[in-house]
Amino acid sequence: MANPRFYCPEPIAAKQVLTLPESVAHHVRVLRLAAGSTIVLFDGHGGEIHGTLDLEGKIARVLLGEPLPREAEAAGQLTLLQALPAGDKMDWVIEKAVELGVHCVIPITAQRSVLQLSGLRLDKRLLHWQRIIEAAAEQCGRNRLMQLQRPVSLADALAQPASYPLFLCDPGATQDLAASLESARAMNAVGLLIGPEGGWSPQEMSLADKHGVRAVRFGPRILRSETAGLAMTAAVSALMGW
Repeated sequence: MANPRFYCPEPIAAKQVLTLPESVAHHVRVLRLAAGSTIVLFDGHGGEIHGTLDLEGKIARVLLGEPLPREAEAAGQLTLLQALPAGDKMDWVIEKAVELGVHCVIPITAQRSVLQLSGLRLDKRLLHWQRIIEAAAEQCGRNRLMQLQRPVSLADALAQPASYPLFLCDPGATQDLAASLESARAMNAVGLLIGPEGGWSPQEMSLADKHGVRAVRFGPRILRSETAGLAMTAAVSALMGW
């Protein structure tokens, strides 16, 4: 059985005794780990350190060993620009994006997005999503946290300088994903633009076309918004050899 993994937001260094933050100590207690257990800590910036757990009441300490440079990142960088789906479906998208090795998720407030976030509600949701990223990284073995940007409109997203070719999922496109990716191999990076439940508006489609976004189709079936991006992410990873 693999040793339990914990994301530690505080700096970790080899050969030190570290008092775990309360959030991590609470997780240790929930898992009912005993003193002397071996655990793994990572700070989200790469690598990990194994350590021996010491418990004293509600205080949890770890005697850390040598750092290990192990990584589980994809060989290329994939950015997922996901139009906000309804309800809590974005939670699932973010969790699975971490597992699939996505480098960055940019939520898009599309014209037809049912979910609209602003103010305190947006701040709370961003904090919630960040915790999902941390928990998913603990589970799947990533030692670097997936990046998450604040939600932006499609226009603002396209106005940002990008270091990757951007592909828009469109069931009506004439070119398929596999053929389109040939142009992305030299850059070793891909951006996927996924629409909301009601699809992109004509204005958004026109805007994407003006910015040189390439529309691609992904099979003969129409996928749900929360399915399309993740399915295409897996396909891109396989086709690019990541």
